[in-house]
Amino acid sequence: MSTPILFVRERSQVGHGDKKPRFTVVGTVGTDLNINVNHIRKSELEQIAGKIDGEIVYLTREKGSEEQD
Repeated sequence: MSTPILFVRERSQVGHGDKKPRFTVVGTVGTDLNINVNHIRKSELEQIAGKIDGEIVYLTREKGSEEQD
Protein backbone atom coordinates (compact mmCIF):
# COMPACT_ATOMS: atom_id res chain seq x y z
CA MET A 1 0.00 0.00 0.00
CA SER A 2 1.33 3.45 -0.88
CA THR A 3 1.60 6.37 1.53
CA PRO A 4 -1.51 8.57 1.65
CA ILE A 5 -0.87 12.12 0.42
CA LEU A 6 -2.81 15.30 1.21
CA PHE A 7 -2.41 18.09 -1.37
CA VAL A 8 -3.04 21.53 0.13
CA ARG A 9 -2.51 25.16 -0.81
CA GLU A 10 -2.36 28.36 1.16
CA ARG A 11 -5.31 30.73 0.83
CA SER A 12 -4.55 34.13 -0.69
CA GLN A 13 -7.04 36.13 1.41
CA VAL A 14 -5.53 35.26 4.81
CA GLY A 15 -2.33 36.72 6.26
CA HIS A 16 0.08 35.17 8.75
CA GLY A 17 -1.23 37.29 11.66
CA ASP A 18 -4.90 36.53 11.10
CA LYS A 19 -6.68 34.05 13.34
CA LYS A 20 -8.29 32.20 10.42
CA PRO A 21 -7.49 28.82 8.85
CA ARG A 22 -4.87 29.39 6.14
CA PHE A 23 -5.10 26.22 4.03
CA THR A 24 -7.48 24.52 1.61
CA VAL A 25 -7.29 20.80 0.83
CA VAL A 26 -7.07 20.40 -2.95
CA GLY A 27 -7.12 16.60 -3.07
CA THR A 28 -5.97 13.32 -1.57
CA VAL A 29 -4.33 10.17 -2.91
CA GLY A 30 -4.23 6.72 -1.35
CA THR A 31 -7.01 7.26 1.16
CA ASP A 32 -10.79 7.44 1.26
CA LEU A 33 -10.61 10.37 3.70
CA ASN A 34 -13.44 12.91 3.56
CA ILE A 35 -12.69 16.48 4.68
CA ASN A 36 -15.88 18.32 5.67
CA VAL A 37 -14.51 21.87 5.96
CA ASN A 38 -13.60 24.51 3.37
CA HIS A 39 -10.52 25.81 5.20
CA ILE A 40 -8.21 24.08 7.68
CA ARG A 41 -5.33 24.96 9.98
CA LYS A 42 -1.78 23.65 9.49
CA SER A 43 -1.80 21.95 12.91
CA GLU A 44 -5.02 20.13 12.00
CA LEU A 45 -3.51 18.96 8.70
CA GLU A 46 -0.45 17.65 10.54
CA GLN A 47 -2.65 15.76 13.03
CA ILE A 48 -4.66 14.14 10.22
CA ALA A 49 -1.52 13.18 8.29
CA GLY A 50 -0.03 11.68 11.45
CA LYS A 51 -3.10 9.54 12.13
CA ILE A 52 -3.25 8.13 8.59
CA ASP A 53 0.55 7.79 8.33
CA GLY A 54 0.46 10.13 5.36
CA GLU A 55 2.34 13.14 4.11
CA ILE A 56 1.35 16.70 3.22
CA VAL A 57 2.30 18.31 -0.09
CA TYR A 58 2.08 22.11 -0.03
CA LEU A 59 1.25 23.40 -3.51
CA THR A 60 2.60 26.76 -4.61
CA ARG A 61 0.82 29.43 -6.59
CA GLU A 62 2.14 31.18 -9.64
CA LYS A 63 3.00 34.84 -9.10
CA GLY A 64 0.26 37.16 -10.39
CA SER A 65 -2.48 34.54 -10.20
CA GLU A 66 -5.94 36.11 -10.07
CA GLU A 67 -7.65 33.06 -8.52
CA GLN A 68 -10.15 33.76 -5.73
CA ASP A 69 -11.09 31.42 -2.84
